[in-house]
Amino acid sequence: MSPAAAKAGWSVVLEKTVRELNGTPCIEFEDEPPAKQQIACTRSFGHPVTELIELQEAITEFACRAAEKLRKQGSHTGQIMAFIRTSPFRQQDPQYSRSASIPLPSPTSDSAHITQAANAIVKRLYKPGFKYAKAGVMLMDLQPATREQLTLDFDETMPENRVRLMLAMDQLNQRYGRGTLKLASAGGIGALPVWGMKQERKTSAYTTDWLGLPNAWS
Repeated sequence: MSPAAAKAGWSVVLEKTVRELNGTPCIEFEDEPPAKQQIACTRSFGHPVTELIELQEAITEFACRAAEKLRKQGSHTGQIMAFIRTSPFRQQDPQYSRSASIPLPSPTSDSAHITQAANAIVKRLYKPGFKYAKAGVMLMDLQPATREQLTLDFDETMPENRVRLMLAMDQLNQRYGRGTLKLASAGGIGALPVWGMKQERKTSAYTTDWLGLPNAWS
């Protein structure tokens, strides 16, 4: 195809694709994708949630996952946002949707600190009498972990200890599976929680899990 015809009939992007296929470099590749400006973890619940403790278990899980992504890209967050809402598709139920954010005293990637802030938001937003269908956490005001903002801290625990603790948690969960080590506010280990997602139609992990491989019988 003529590059000019591709541009005239479709777009500049297709023109560049045609030129690339003909051996002319036009599209730059990123060796490393840029760091995200916001990191969010949101989920719809498998079943309606009515109790605060169940909401906080879900928010703990979401906050920890977001914090893990934050550490993976080598960043700290300076502001936490959380939300809860009912399902707009269940029009027979009372509707409620709220969100709020909290600025942190100093940027962090510590799962415990992030979870504490997120749960404080949910506790303030929560109202009984509603069937909550979705919740989430967003980490905002991200900055490189190498940029440190000093504050007065009289805690006996040194920040380096917390960094090593989070690193150990990430390594254990990566080696033995997600949820091997988690915060107590995420709830106990065992049956799927009320807020757990429905996964009856989840695609099998054929390429990453031996147990997910299909069996072929002759």
